[in-house]
Amino acid sequence: MRIYLSVIALLLFCKLFGQGNQLTVEQIWKTYEFRSNGIDGFRSMKDGVHYTQLNSEAENQSITVHSILDPNSIDTLFSLKKLTSTQRKSIQIEDYSFNRDEKKLLFSTAINPIYRHSFEATYYLYDIKTGALFPLDADHQPQQLAEYSPDGSKVSFLYKNDLFIKDLTTGKIRKMTQDGKRNKVINGATDWVYEEEFGETKAYFWSPDGQFVAFLKFDERDVEEFNMTYYGELYPELYTFKYPKAGEKNSVVTANILNVKTGKMTSLLLGEYEYIPRLKWSETSNQLVVQTLNRHQNQLKYHLVDLTGKKQQQRVFFEEKSVTYIDIDNNLSILSDGKTIIRTSEQDGHNHLYKLTLDGTSTQITKGDWDVLEFYGIDERSMTLYYAAAEKGAIHKGVYSIHIDGSNKRALSDEFGYHSAEFTSGMKYFVRTSADANTPPTFNLCDAEGKTIKSLEDNVKLKNKLDGLRLTQKTFRSIPSGELSLNASFIFPPDMDSTKKYPVYMTIYGGPGHNEVLDNWDGNDYMYHQLLAQKGYIVVSVDPRGTQYRGSKFKKSTYLQLGKLETEDFINTAKYLQKLPYVDGSRIGIQGWSYGGFMTSLAMTKGADYFKMGIAVAPVTSWRYYDNIYTERFMRTPQENPEGYDQNSPINFVNQLKGSYLLIHGSGDDNVHYQNTMEMINALVKANKQFDLFIYPNRNHGIYGGNTRNHLFNMMLNYTLEHL
Repeated sequence: MRIYLSVIALLLFCKLFGQGNQLTVEQIWKTYEFRSNGIDGFRSMKDGVHYTQLNSEAENQSITVHSILDPNSIDTLFSLKKLTSTQRKSIQIEDYSFNRDEKKLLFSTAINPIYRHSFEATYYLYDIKTGALFPLDADHQPQQLAEYSPDGSKVSFLYKNDLFIKDLTTGKIRKMTQDGKRNKVINGATDWVYEEEFGETKAYFWSPDGQFVAFLKFDERDVEEFNMTYYGELYPELYTFKYPKAGEKNSVVTANILNVKTGKMTSLLLGEYEYIPRLKWSETSNQLVVQTLNRHQNQLKYHLVDLTGKKQQQRVFFEEKSVTYIDIDNNLSILSDGKTIIRTSEQDGHNHLYKLTLDGTSTQITKGDWDVLEFYGIDERSMTLYYAAAEKGAIHKGVYSIHIDGSNKRALSDEFGYHSAEFTSGMKYFVRTSADANTPPTFNLCDAEGKTIKSLEDNVKLKNKLDGLRLTQKTFRSIPSGELSLNASFIFPPDMDSTKKYPVYMTIYGGPGHNEVLDNWDGNDYMYHQLLAQKGYIVVSVDPRGTQYRGSKFKKSTYLQLGKLETEDFINTAKYLQKLPYVDGSRIGIQGWSYGGFMTSLAMTKGADYFKMGIAVAPVTSWRYYDNIYTERFMRTPQENPEGYDQNSPINFVNQLKGSYLLIHGSGDDNVHYQNTMEMINALVKANKQFDLFIYPNRNHGIYGGNTRNHLFNMMLNYTLEHL
């Protein structure tokens, strides 16, 4: 009897212990117990051997100075405690920047997002020596994109679509442009579509000597307006903004030069173009490089605007063409000689670094069957370039250095896993971030050779917590799709029995220029997938054709037919999974967000024979409803390519739907409009197809805020448990 009771007690203990280690959605998306730490507010100082960090503790905010050479040296540059009680009540620093001589600070407070990247803020100026603190402009608040002039004597900012400059010596504020007006004209900032698709919110830049400001003007009066309704009041609020859809009119964008002293403005005559994606001044002379791009985004021109002489000179000095499209990135650096530019290009079939001179000569620096992912900068003393690349395959990212002539290439990190770098001024030191698919990131301060000097954050508490959970390792493999192989990741259930059969939950994205299958820490999504594994699901992700880091041929194979090849690859993945002895081929589900929602919807219609359940979050359901810069880059216009738009639109294939299909959208989505889901509903109703739907009022494309994510993932979990 005692032995019998002991066995029961042991079984009960094991059951209780197992329950205690079962993950919950609330842990992941409500209390955020598995959030990793970063190094907030890290800034390199100009000497390259000191850096600052923001301590964001609400009641005791401070900015501290640290020495790379003496890790124990810490000085306090600013402390909220030193301010008066009145000042402390009005200031909560969310970001900060220095002027050039690092004697003054510019604080961003009360940040209020506009769209994905843009925001308004109330800015304050702080004199480090005197401790004086005062608002940038109390009469024009909130502002946008404030920054010091190169000599620190002035501060520029935007207010209601106009550019202002404040002279810090006299306190005088001048309004430099006069025609800014919402939904009409924007000076110095970008419109919605530039922000979203070219990744830029700031569109004004000081010349090195502070005499000029180059800026873009967006005339968006002829761009069609999009309306969104926000709920919560007796009469819901209507929000209207400019959104150019595929095939529709863009803002008319011009590049301008402002003479700061006289206030005179000159518009640059750049010939025929549709977009001006980048402006870049030399760091040492008044030479401006302007990029222009045609509407098809396959002809990129480099213009030089030279203001070093008595008369402004301007010419096109380089041009790149593609039969498909050219990606715009931030890998553009002008060296101090004023004659040499470092850029990246896919012209040899992979993304590599090139040296470009102002006479139009282009010389390739890196070479190989792999892609450069980021260019960090160059140490001009040794002419050494620093960059990140996927040399060991598309799932990995390593940090490297190379001489400008292509010699002496070195790895400055492990080449497997996922690593990135943030260099200090002068390129002598960098912070290396390192992680892998099953390990949260570490942040180490390193010298230029990659040797660790100091650990800044090791996330050891999180790692110890994860060690106590029933987690299984995410693993990687190649799976066949026709004549190709695709990168895939797998998370198996704990204590999996290979003699049994398990359902599969496919989590996907699939869009051009984005990979899901990475040997990198995936934060809360990783933990949610571990939760699904604990519930008995095999969690699989796969990167189809069109994704990146495998060369331009693989990435651009989906040109003019977004959705076609990717759907074939996801169907082939399902076929592959069905053949595995431990997979229940009748229970394969698929889930995706945004482009992944588009692919989920196609899988549930065109691939209806292979997928039992689909959850589409914020999906594109027809590319006719999406913005023109993104869509036309891959599809050209609907007028030119109607078949490409319609033959892979989920709306046109709803009659094939068989499985359980859940649509989720935020009604305040300014990116992938709620319209996509509404039109999908119309098509489903017309075809007499049953489906499930949930709308989050006022939520944007990210669907977050308050308890939203907790609610969303609980709903998706319950739907999966019920239908898969």
